[in-house]
Amino acid sequence: MTLQNPRSDRRYSIGAAEFEAEKLGPGLHVVATPIGNLRDITIRALATLAAADAILCEDTRTTAKLLERYAIRTKLLPYHEHNAAKVRPGIVEKLKSGMALALVSDAGMPLVSDPGYRLVAKALASGIAVTAYPGPSAVLTGLALSGLPTDRFTFLGFLPTKSGDRKRLYAEFAQLHSTLVFFESPHRIVATLAEIEAAWPGRTLAVTRELTKLHEEVLRGSAGELRENLAARAAVKGEITVVAGPPQEQPAASEEEIDAAIEEALETMPAGRAAAEIARRFDIGKKEIYARILARKAAADV
Repeated sequence: MTLQNPRSDRRYSIGAAEFEAEKLGPGLHVVATPIGNLRDITIRALATLAAADAILCEDTRTTAKLLERYAIRTKLLPYHEHNAAKVRPGIVEKLKSGMALALVSDAGMPLVSDPGYRLVAKALASGIAVTAYPGPSAVLTGLALSGLPTDRFTFLGFLPTKSGDRKRLYAEFAQLHSTLVFFESPHRIVATLAEIEAAWPGRTLAVTRELTKLHEEVLRGSAGELRENLAARAAVKGEITVVAGPPQEQPAASEEEIDAAIEEALETMPAGRAAAEIARRFDIGKKEIYARILARKAAADV
């Protein structure tokens, strides 16, 4: 595929000032866009969007509002989770032909919880140049506003919708000494906080809502406190980023506490299950607990 009718309107405006964008080199240009406030766009991003041969976007209506704000006339092409597999081969062919295509998401940095990474992987595998233009991110903005440790954090994306998958995720990250960041929908946030209250007790959380927008809100506290706050509202609206601090260090359990827990567990469950439960609760090796259970039974048989 060869380029036809090269664009002559590679311009963008900031206020009353109009600028001519330099022509882009061929390849895929990954561009971060505002997560709420349209003034958060970078000058480099505006120039890139204005100069691209076309812009790949999740929702053309959303991206059109950004382009209208800055008088950018670049053609929009839909690229989202529902059509990605179908249109990706054609996009790669356009890139191979020498086109300069920009990739954006509805908000923030592309590839974060969207299908863009598959296109980037395919482009790189095909020898196509890929360039990133950094900018706003709900993950980093929520983390910065949370007041929680930022030296080590783990992004979990959107939590699974199925109960079993969510329980497995909670168990997997329960003891990870890292701040956790994830997205959640407003209609599930109260139930999610109730689950976290049980699965990750003692953690400090921040629920950030509508970041950079007019009604931006940051709530900080325990999962129970935040759940009660949001449950009391008539409705919870807006895009939500949740930040959960690392687990608090627990003092080592005494021998008496472990023995009491073993005795209680053996009243309702077999030895193997009791050993697994106590090991998880006190962060002790299962073999060690099982050996204690066997020694306890041996002593009782004497």
